[in-house]
Amino acid sequence: MEILDRVRGVERLIVKENQRVIALYKGKFHGVLTPGEHVLRADRGRLEIEWHDLARPEFASIFDKALFRDHAEVTEQYLTEIRAGADEVVVVSRDKRLHAVLKPEERAVYWTEAGPWTTERFDVAGDLAVPDKVQKRLTGVARLTLVTSVDVAEGHVGLLFVDGKLVSELEAGAHMFWAVTRKVAVKVIDLRRQSLDVTGQEVLTRDRVTLRVNLAAEYQVVDAVKAATTVKDFADALYRALQFAFRKSLGVKSLDEILADKVTAEAEAIAEVRTQMAAIGLTVGEIAVKDVILPGEMRDILNKVVAAEKEAEANIIRRREETNATRSLLNTARVMAENPVMLRLKELEALSEIAGKVERLTIHNGTAGLMNDLVKLRDE
Repeated sequence: MEILDRVRGVERLIVKENQRVIALYKGKFHGVLTPGEHVLRADRGRLEIEWHDLARPEFASIFDKALFRDHAEVTEQYLTEIRAGADEVVVVSRDKRLHAVLKPEERAVYWTEAGPWTTERFDVAGDLAVPDKVQKRLTGVARLTLVTSVDVAEGHVGLLFVDGKLVSELEAGAHMFWAVTRKVAVKVIDLRRQSLDVTGQEVLTRDRVTLRVNLAAEYQVVDAVKAATTVKDFADALYRALQFAFRKSLGVKSLDEILADKVTAEAEAIAEVRTQMAAIGLTVGEIAVKDVILPGEMRDILNKVVAAEKEAEANIIRRREETNATRSLLNTARVMAENPVMLRLKELEALSEIAGKVERLTIHNGTAGLMNDLVKLRDE
């Protein structure tokens, strides 16, 4: 059969169900071959064949323009052409499942039998927001470069910029925008109360001692538009304002004054920081010095000073206690001198304490006749 076909100058083609063939003879369009067996004239290599697999439904052919220009009846029967307008985005679905997204003025051609094909058109000349019903479908599309998506968490706000211009504020939730004809950007601002630390800030005190201090401040964004558009970075602006304020306020104090009250800066400096930050949409809460770090030599000197002060305090306490004890003895002696009976009672009390510790006790006449003989305190 092959030899006979060769002699006859024909070629036999078998097209499967998932295939389509574009055939040209002598450079002219011959037709679209559908599933089945086809016998075509192929003498002297004048037959051209272009195979297409419907598993890839896009029609990609070097004969595309020629077919649509000269063979409208063929393209209408076998192909589906989709064009997006100058301000349109077209969502293409295949058998009700999203297949592709066409940006403005983009064209796509599909094999009609690979469908059915449906389209949804969206005008992007005005509102760039992607409808909620389309957002979830777009998530699985490979060409997500055509959209800008952002998730705004609770306690945050999103600022939508189109071509560098602020357009609107976005509430918490998932948002998606067409990014086809204009540049779309979303900046998310945290509206919750936050803290900022300024570490290792060097300060020269009034008595020319160099310190390093760690600062802390609490702040909150109350006007997201001002915070995002007035300065490049509002957190950095607060950081620098704190640096300048504490250098100014702590630089006029001596080391002793700073160590005595290190938790706050001057009220005037704090008020200045709050005023500056209010102008860019921030409210500033508590501002404090967390740590004061001294140079090594100065730390040793202060430790010696503190040790000397504590030693002096201990000496004062010892002297006070000794004075109180002496004063108590003097008062006791005065009472005994004025009251002989009390003196005798004290003697008996002393004898009682001593008797419990010794076996025998001899009392001489120094007790003025209290006991003149040897006293046997207990039996042998």
